[in-house]
Amino acid sequence: MNVLSISYALAPVNADAVGGAEVVLAQLDAALVRAGQGSIVVAPAGSHVEGALVATPPVPAVIDDAARHRAIDASRRAAEYALATFTIDVVIAHGLDFEATLPATTVPTVVVLHMPISFYAPGTLERAAARTNVHLVCVSRSQAADVPSGVPVRVVENGIDLARYAPRTHKHGYALALGRVCPEKNLPAAIAAARHASVPLLIAGAVFPYDAHERHFRDVIAPELGRGVRWLGPVQGARKRRLLAGARCVLVPSLVAETSSLVAMEALASATPVIAYPNGALADVVEDGRTGLLVRDAHAMGDAIARVHEIDPRACRAAAEARFDLARTSARWVDLLARIASGREGERAA
Repeated sequence: MNVLSISYALAPVNADAVGGAEVVLAQLDAALVRAGQGSIVVAPAGSHVEGALVATPPVPAVIDDAARHRAIDASRRAAEYALATFTIDVVIAHGLDFEATLPATTVPTVVVLHMPISFYAPGTLERAAARTNVHLVCVSRSQAADVPSGVPVRVVENGIDLARYAPRTHKHGYALALGRVCPEKNLPAAIAAARHASVPLLIAGAVFPYDAHERHFRDVIAPELGRGVRWLGPVQGARKRRLLAGARCVLVPSLVAETSSLVAMEALASATPVIAYPNGALADVVEDGRTGLLVRDAHAMGDAIARVHEIDPRACRAAAEARFDLARTSARWVDLLARIASGREGERAA
């Protein structure tokens, strides 16, 4: 079986990417190669994959409408090249812009919905579902519940490589916020909460070169740095894992319906409690009072930081092992793709 994966056109793919969609694509690519299947990935230059990379131009230093249209066009042309060059059994589209990047094809196609359903333009999912060769997949049950009525979807819940995350017996005093820097991630709430609790806050993440994201960092986040708040920038690999394992807690005050939150899963695998707003899948990933605390505003988040010692780190790790094992997720993906490629998954889920 040869699988062609098409990434979001403006984000490199690798196992330590900031964006969840890029991490999930890298996980699936590696799982296919381990299973002896063919994996071809269309993604920007600088991506790291186990299969064959069909590279599109690097992500530009500034992402505006013109850059976005160029990237989408390059991604679509690269996918057309891959379809003409390789014998492809299944196509998987991972980007929010999947309608524009998918080439015309009768090959069975899977669209993975990584973003909150409200982010997709009205009618997008209905048009995709109307195509007989297209299968829609959500990454959590809470996300699937938001899909418009009558649009059939399957659910393959995300997972993480548990072996990469090792709990520590000694925690440091800092709280940690980790991920993309943009308005919907609501870092000002994490800052206010940490100051309310008189606890140091480390912020690790990336500012993507969108004007709105850069203005948000410059005008909203940067003026708050100092006075117990430290900006680390992007972190990956062993450094990221050390930060997760050493934190008192991880703060996720997201304002949108998170579809999965790999960050929260990684924290729990590191035996670190998560304090989050109960938006989207976060209300399921974080078991309130057992693996973390769910709150609704910055003041309550600060109060929760002060009592996070009530959460047993061993319960966090145990929950991650029971619920978020990547091996189980990967097996489900490989099985689903094989069924779709062979035509055994002809009747689409409701």
